Amino acid sequence: MLVFGALLAGCVGRGEGSDMDMQEAAEHADTIMEVTLAGIKPAVQWAHGPTTTGSCDVTRRRSVMTIVSEGRRGNFLGVVERGWKDRGYRIKGINNDLDSPAIYAQTKDGFGVSLIFGGGQAFFEVDSPCVEESEVAESTTPPNGPSYDGVYPLPRPNVRDDFWSAGAS
Repeated sequence: MLVFGALLAGCVGRGEGSDMDMQEAAEHADTIMEVTLAGIKPAVQWAHGPTTTGSCDVTRRRSVMTIVSEGRRGNFLGVVERGWKDRGYRIKGINNDLDSPAIYAQTKDGFGVSLIFGGGQAFFEVDSPCVEESEVAESTTPPNGPSYDGVYPLPRPNVRDDFWSAGAS
């Protein structure tokens, strides 16, 4: 039992030589985002941001298209932080800047997750640990609004919500 636990612990970091490749890491990042966004009530509309790869890591991004007013940003960050803590993520940092608040966490298997506000828009990002190099396809998870295929940069948030957009002009 002790040996099995040690072997399992060795796989958690997903370092080089692990059984996970970049495509699998990207799919896992998609799942992390799906669970995170499903925990936000009322639901927000989002679109895919760019996927980027390094020599052994992959990053998936999603942009929130729902307007989150300045007065609701704290609520939004709090909902996400509680959800991450409930799933056992370690909160690594919080930026309380009024214009660009953010929260940074890490999953038990070494994926970095962040929620960052910039220019009045919320952005989610999931970064994989170092995994085996492979090709990475775009996410197959359909956004819950317009896909904006071929549009970059994405438009500013343009979806109003009675709760999240309260007080926004």
